[in-house]
Amino acid sequence: MRPVVVAGAGMIPFERRDEDTLVDMMAVASLKAMDDAGLGDRAVDAVYVGNMASGLFNHQVSVASALVDRLSLMPAAADRIENGPASGGSAMKNGFLAVASGYADVVLVVGGEKMREVIGPKATDIVAAMTHPQAEYIYGVTLPALAGLFTRLYMEKYGVTREHLTMVAIKNQENGLLNPYAHIRMKITMEGVLKHPQAHINSPVVADPLHLYDCCPVSDGSAAVLLTTEEIAKDLKKPIVTIDGVGQATDTHTVHERSDPTELKAVIESSKKAFSMANAKPKDVDVAELHDAFTVLEIAESEQAGFFPLGEGAKALERGDTRIGGKLPINPSGGLKARGHPVGATGVAQIVELTWQLRGEAGERQVKKAKTGFSLNFGGFGNNVLAFVMRRKS
Repeated sequence: MRPVVVAGAGMIPFERRDEDTLVDMMAVASLKAMDDAGLGDRAVDAVYVGNMASGLFNHQVSVASALVDRLSLMPAAADRIENGPASGGSAMKNGFLAVASGYADVVLVVGGEKMREVIGPKATDIVAAMTHPQAEYIYGVTLPALAGLFTRLYMEKYGVTREHLTMVAIKNQENGLLNPYAHIRMKITMEGVLKHPQAHINSPVVADPLHLYDCCPVSDGSAAVLLTTEEIAKDLKKPIVTIDGVGQATDTHTVHERSDPTELKAVIESSKKAFSMANAKPKDVDVAELHDAFTVLEIAESEQAGFFPLGEGAKALERGDTRIGGKLPINPSGGLKARGHPVGATGVAQIVELTWQLRGEAGERQVKKAKTGFSLNFGGFGNNVLAFVMRRKS
């Protein structure tokens, strides 16, 4: 396979964007990525759009075709890729394979979702539609409900506490303050979330033991990258950042049918595949973007992707290892918790953040001497997961 270079990266702030359509948002992010790449008039061969549910959120389908037309990229091939909250990661995988295989020389990968067009309960219901229709959805199961059950099991098995969960929220919201693209830009404290007399009002229960500040916001937004070959990229005036490893794996759809619901098998297997392809190990990673739709997931994924032994992720958090300036900064972007989670955009946004980090362009949240990055995009409740290993080559 040919090396695949991230030639351009762009995104728009994640927030409530009432004035924009989904295609508006994706077009702006795409133009930013293409401008960042500086390829001029060179044709884009293919466009892959990560989007979970535009038909349900926005009553619009065929959004990849619409985006190609908006950007005047005809006759580029165009596909919309759907894999729940890992739609962006799946779009990245398809873009990577298109360049690596020689099918295309220049590929635009865009992730986008406009979730705030519907009211909150409706958005929760749309996302819950990815659960098993007969074994889960029919009984009112939602993603926060699954996360709450998983969190309780993880707490009992590994000694994770509500203080640990809040540490994740505090860290990632502090990082979000440094990210101009973040949806949540607000400092929180342990006292305010857990101990204040109004804590039950400030951070009410969402799905016990998860509270408001343990959950990501519902966001609108888009992110995009332009992928190309090493030969084309050598003439660009940017540091060369490559995607060296890609892994994807699935797990049992119905969570309660898993032999051990605390074992995220798709996280374990996708991470192993990505590291194997990149000829790398977890210890080589300088910065990671993990899918923290719920605070417990950052802790669990940091262990099951191989960065810490099982049961040690919370201890690493206590030591400050996962903060910017620590041994392994996790989610310097603010993660889904603070940057936001427009579901189809998240996997691409993680790659954008790592591209900026590896180029040294992340501003106040820059991780020093970052040469190798890792991202994990979590689909469903861990039933379809993608992992990526990236490196700076020059």
